[in-house]
Amino acid sequence: MDVKDVLIDAFGRIKEEVHAAVEGLTAEDLRARPAPGANSVAWLVWHLTRIQDDHVADVAGLDQVWLSQGWEKRFGLGLPRHDTGYGHGAAQVERVRVDSAGLLSGYYDAVHDQTLGYVRGLTGAQLGRVVDERWDPPVSLGVRLVSVLADDLQHVGQAAYVRGLVQRADA
Repeated sequence: MDVKDVLIDAFGRIKEEVHAAVEGLTAEDLRARPAPGANSVAWLVWHLTRIQDDHVADVAGLDQVWLSQGWEKRFGLGLPRHDTGYGHGAAQVERVRVDSAGLLSGYYDAVHDQTLGYVRGLTGAQLGRVVDERWDPPVSLGVRLVSVLADDLQHVGQAAYVRGLVQRADA
């Protein structure tokens, strides 16, 4: 198994979990927050997708899908164009409202396609390339991709948990 095959499998698992987290939820379910200040399923999935879109586009030298494919306009959140949700407070989380699970999964799928298009062309030797010198030690491509995977897995797990709380409350 090649390193790119491991990355493709890992990103594929995130895609499966994103779909499982949002499928069948209403707009009300997507924006429900289980406690004051907590994140909604919509915010969690939007944020994890924005992080993947931002970080992979940066290392690949590509435009973010959010901007290049018009997702920013489709979501219509009124946030700054390059906002990824990093550091959002309760009021900003509240602004991430979507009308359908399909909008969230559609955006994720478009980002996933761009991610896999990039990852399929990688070799193991390329993973050592330094992509961010602002850190000590500098961040390599491999470390950045694992960081994206870790962030995505954490947030999609949170989204699944919030989904369970929302569905239990509805029952």
